[in-house]
Amino acid sequence: MAHLSQNGAMTLVTVHGIVSTEANTGNPLKGDFERMARRRFQRGSVFLRGTRELVWVGRWRDDVIQPGGKLLRVRKSEVLGTKKDFPTKKLALRELGLRLAPINSSTYRALRVATFVEFADLWRQSVLTQHKPSTQSAVNSNLKNWLVPYFGDCAMKDIGAQNVQMFVRNCSLSPKSCLNLTLTLRMLWKTAKAWNYVSHNPFDGLVLPKITHQRRFFFTLEEIQRIIKAADDPHRTLYWLAAETGMRAGELFGLRIEDVDLEGCIVSVRQTVWRDVIQTPKTASSIRQFAISVALSAHLRSFLSTWSPNLLNLVFATRGGKPLDRGHLVAKKLHPLLDSLKIRRCGLHAFRHTNGSLMDRLQTPMKVRQERLGHAPGSDITMAIYTHTASEDDRKVAQQLGEILDPNGPKFSHNDTPTIQHAETIQ
Repeated sequence: MAHLSQNGAMTLVTVHGIVSTEANTGNPLKGDFERMARRRFQRGSVFLRGTRELVWVGRWRDDVIQPGGKLLRVRKSEVLGTKKDFPTKKLALRELGLRLAPINSSTYRALRVATFVEFADLWRQSVLTQHKPSTQSAVNSNLKNWLVPYFGDCAMKDIGAQNVQMFVRNCSLSPKSCLNLTLTLRMLWKTAKAWNYVSHNPFDGLVLPKITHQRRFFFTLEEIQRIIKAADDPHRTLYWLAAETGMRAGELFGLRIEDVDLEGCIVSVRQTVWRDVIQTPKTASSIRQFAISVALSAHLRSFLSTWSPNLLNLVFATRGGKPLDRGHLVAKKLHPLLDSLKIRRCGLHAFRHTNGSLMDRLQTPMKVRQERLGHAPGSDITMAIYTHTASEDDRKVAQQLGEILDPNGPKFSHNDTPTIQHAETIQ
């Protein structure tokens, strides 16, 4: 990927710097002085430059806050356009006035100076550490492998919309990965704006590559019935719970005894596991609760009667009492089982896609699907706040799923519940 300095988008340069009288005292600028707007209006100046093609260059002064809090007034210059664009000096001055409007505004504040890599290091230490471990891992990877190598030496205040668009254009990753990189950049930029390192939004007009949703693999009804029947506990219980509830793998591994209400046939999602670390679930706005079938509740009661206590009180745990490892379970337990049943190999997320497919066949109301799968329904905040009781529709769906999946119950053929061609995209 080309470096930012190679794309020719930077035209803003610093010509000269003047340290203010207050800065020469050696005392960092604090309090109200940093928040003061520019003390006088400036018009700047323009002049022609070039030999083959004359261009108008605008010149003005700007204030920046140096490390340590010192205020430095620097002389800036920028190419405004060619002589053809602005035939007269008056027109060039008018263009410069438009560019100086933010500086001459009463709300203008001096910006702090930092390169992207300097601010990224500060942001990682101060802000990123407050996020979940899984988020920290993904963001650190994005910064280290893509964002810092591209934007690293460029000043934060000089990164504009064109630079971000060039980054997206040159990104060799998939559209979804490219979107994740821009989301990381947005997180960092939000803090930079709050901390007065930047005052502009480089994402205005940003065009991202179109994401094409690929068909997700899920088990057929016959396959899921065979898997649950052939598996031994605790994996039979794990697979059945995954298929009936659509819980994510980390949510299953983080499920505790107190999260299962056998009498009320309710399961609560309060935590999740990521690389042996307990953290909040993806749907963290409230405790996610939904009904389970009577058959699954009875099976869980039987399973928990032989349950061995562990320090974390987890329903599913290793012999040492630690959370299960997804990679180990898939490689050592799930894949050998699928091979023996002559079913295509896949991961635990296929159970979640299967759950979505089954609810589609049962014509489950969209609101119930979203609540059971932990999907926020658009931007409607009230819909994303889940109640602490299961609705009648929720219980009805749970009972129907239990009847379909119960390995000891009546078997439903392919013709009884026709398979749809495409499953919903489930994350």
